[in-house]
Amino acid sequence: MKNFICALLYISTISAQAQNIRVVDRDTEEPLVLVTITNDNQNVFTTTNEQGEADISAFREESRIEIRYLGYKTEITDYVSIEKNNFLVRLFHSGLSVDNIIVTATRIRQDARDIPYQVATLTSRQVALQNPQTAADLLSTSDKVFIQKSQQGGGSPMIRGFSTNRLLYTIDGVRMNTAIFRSGNLQNVISLDPFAIEKTDIFFGPSSVIYGSDALGGVMSFQTLSPKLSDSEKAEFSGQVFGRYATANEEKTAHVHFNIGGQKWAAVTSISAYDYGDLKMGKNGPSDYLRPFYVERKNNEDVVIENKDSLVQIPSGYQQLNLMQKIRFRPNKHWEFDYGFHLSTTTDYSRYDRHIRYRNGLPRYGEWSYGPQKWLMNFLEMDHHASSALFDDLTIRIAQQHFEESRRDRNINDPIRHVRIEQVGAYSANFDFLKRIGEQRKIYYGFESVINDVSSKGIDQNIVAGTSERGPSRYPQANWSSLGLYLTYQQNLAEGLNWQTGLRYSQYRINADFDTEFYAFPFTRAKLNKGSLTGSTGLVYRPVPGPYPDRKFCHWIRGTECRRSG
Repeated sequence: MKNFICALLYISTISAQAQNIRVVDRDTEEPLVLVTITNDNQNVFTTTNEQGEADISAFREESRIEIRYLGYKTEITDYVSIEKNNFLVRLFHSGLSVDNIIVTATRIRQDARDIPYQVATLTSRQVALQNPQTAADLLSTSDKVFIQKSQQGGGSPMIRGFSTNRLLYTIDGVRMNTAIFRSGNLQNVISLDPFAIEKTDIFFGPSSVIYGSDALGGVMSFQTLSPKLSDSEKAEFSGQVFGRYATANEEKTAHVHFNIGGQKWAAVTSISAYDYGDLKMGKNGPSDYLRPFYVERKNNEDVVIENKDSLVQIPSGYQQLNLMQKIRFRPNKHWEFDYGFHLSTTTDYSRYDRHIRYRNGLPRYGEWSYGPQKWLMNFLEMDHHASSALFDDLTIRIAQQHFEESRRDRNINDPIRHVRIEQVGAYSANFDFLKRIGEQRKIYYGFESVINDVSSKGIDQNIVAGTSERGPSRYPQANWSSLGLYLTYQQNLAEGLNWQTGLRYSQYRINADFDTEFYAFPFTRAKLNKGSLTGSTGLVYRPVPGPYPDRKFCHWIRGTECRRSG
């Protein structure tokens, strides 16, 4: 490992004679691919690569440089100004649509046009327009993801008929799925803060080669706010304050985030607090969902109370708090380091579909709720960009997560409350590489290691006597781990025709201890140590767009063909 790190540091110290410009989106700071850079006479030009970089050594004597990209305002500048801004150029949106740069299709930035399946992207501007209350509502705004909800504090995405443990959630490139992601619906996505999400990519094709079997049905990749560096020697400050009130559920929400950026260091802090009241449904829905009465606990007994407005779903309100802190450090053009901290907590939130179950004309349950639900993540990402024999781009992600969720239920007039609590410690490490072979071929490869420690316990509480005793748990006490190696090959076979194929080998290990005190299992321990080989291949053909009518200069198509318009 020591020799490997030394080799990386050696590579990073190799400096080329070329001077590279970096062109990024002003709002997201994502690199822009195939940006055209030309001089005033239009006889010198170049385009940016996947990192948004291009060699502009040939422009040193130019007093007028045009930087153009479809969907963005043209930037007219000169070499001296670019040099003063540390060779970083930020382009503004013009309102036209362009292809997106996908972050997680191969866990290294990739052009959406090269991916052989459908991708939907939700930007921060779209989120601001739709103004969703939760991350589940955010996904539903794509009109391509179905969200199942059993209660207000819920939201289980479904893509192409797949759900839960057949769909992968990633946050800043880190997998959120754990060993207790089951086949039934899950509410984990609500742990994410829609105000802290910068962009969401939804992949509608199987991505098991890159991510494993969790991604059989698709991937939902959430990219949170990225710390923004300063263009000058002075530190830059920016931020946003937001408040919202909604009458449908008496929602009261407050959000603030602020960014501090220097030339090499930057940090962004985000805080969101949500207070959701009981949800009021529409008048034209099924009568089965009406709430004519509800249950309250008074003087150590359950009392059925008439609901003054049967459209109000009592109880369905809850509170949530989200915190995020990210720090970014770019010591030079080759290396970048990012640290991120996420914390999400909720109060109990009732499962409404259980509260409208009846027995002998009365509610069946005195209480039925999920939560509190907690999610914490620490991650460190290291990116390296420099051409070498083994790779051109390297991304390393190391993450630690803690999940806690529970459920509580009690029949009406029954003093025994059943409490089931699950905790998962999740640890992951990813090494992802990209090697370019000429202009038309790329190889993505890497490996992933994941460890999950599962703790599950049951408690039966007597709410009258104030006593507790051990009850059955929902899951065994278990350790789950996986190791995956993958390789993906991508080639442009012809103009607009791209071929991608790949293989992945995964090794899974499970050690689980079962408690036979409550369930008469014929065994007390289960073990698994199996490997599997996964493969995929795909072709994508996209007609190459013709020359843009507003361009009076030579336009490169994928860096291989020149066409003049006008």
